[in-house]
Amino acid sequence: MQRVTSLNATCGAMSDNLFEQPPNATPLGPDEIANLRVAAVSRAQLNELESTNVARGRRWGMNSRKDCFTPVFLIGLHSRMFSTVWSWAGRYRTHEVNIGNTKPHEIEVAVHQAFDDAKAWIEYKAYEPAELALRLHHRLVLVHPFVNGNGRSTRLIADIAGKRLGAKPFTWGAVSLAETSAARTAYVDALKAADNHDIEPLIKFAQS
Repeated sequence: MQRVTSLNATCGAMSDNLFEQPPNATPLGPDEIANLRVAAVSRAQLNELESTNVARGRRWGMNSRKDCFTPVFLIGLHSRMFSTVWSWAGRYRTHEVNIGNTKPHEIEVAVHQAFDDAKAWIEYKAYEPAELALRLHHRLVLVHPFVNGNGRSTRLIADIAGKRLGAKPFTWGAVSLAETSAARTAYVDALKAADNHDIEPLIKFAQS
């Protein structure tokens, strides 16, 4: 696949703006876009390429028999979801972001702690399967371990964990959350409620 060789030339030829992201999404700056593995002429084309890659990662994740409650599984899943399109796939970020408060050097420990806590919740039956999977999703989103694709990869972790634990499949509003929509707004609001220790809106949304 052809790597983008000139960011300015590529952006100048685009019919829409690659830098535009839905509200509360991780912004794509020049440094992030420079990590594209493909020549994308529009945001719509990039979304299509990502969707194909994500679907491939989803098939692998949902059918895998590996322990899904480990950082290694998360990293491998993220890589399979995005590596066709982005060179940062499966790598923890090395810069600070405006989501959560986990600094780059704290990410590895924070991700380990999130999965260790999830295993303890399972062992002690602390939560029902759906709630447990969604609490893990929220914890990982808050850490925001990757440059991008955090929501999609950690929602998939919740889907996989829920399946393993016997929960009904999550529907996540029954629409794509990658673009601006009422469903995405409701999802972001539910995450903010979880930030304040109210997990019920996230459970309700994921099952809607």
